Amino acid sequence: MSTDRIIQLRSQTNAFSRAFTSNLTPSEILDRFFVADTPRITEHGPSWAASRLPFLGKTFEGRAACEEYFNILGEVLEFSPYKDTFPDANGFVVDPDADPGEGIKGRKGVVHVKAKAKFLAKTTGIAWEEEFAYRLSAFDEEGRFEHWEIWADPLSAWNAVGGGDAHR
Repeated sequence: MSTDRIIQLRSQTNAFSRAFTSNLTPSEILDRFFVADTPRITEHGPSWAASRLPFLGKTFEGRAACEEYFNILGEVLEFSPYKDTFPDANGFVVDPDADPGEGIKGRKGVVHVKAKAKFLAKTTGIAWEEEFAYRLSAFDEEGRFEHWEIWADPLSAWNAVGGGDAHR
């Protein structure tokens, strides 16, 4: 395990996390942090929730699809980070040699992040706080990653977007 590679992945993950508390556009985020040829974003969640949360339960593959993810997410939810939404760089779990799986060739490394924030359903104005986790994987030599996977609280989002009614 290379200490330099761990530092690189920690630094890049820290910069990526901080990008969500800055004014970077989705296009700038994709340019700066994702590999150019095959970016992917997956927000895990039940497929039945896609009617209210169309960004859940599928993988957005390619530049245009990843931009679509950010656009859909931004139409449905508002993200309000706290001062301590993300841990400092030492709070990330880094394995620079991990095989990301999924048949990815030539890229390795995985970083796990646990975070917290406040979210707001734009259609109803209902807000909630939650903890969420994400995984960045398949890093290139420059520390850009191929796949961003998110695990959040889809039931809270489902209820908030539906006006608090879980049965709609």
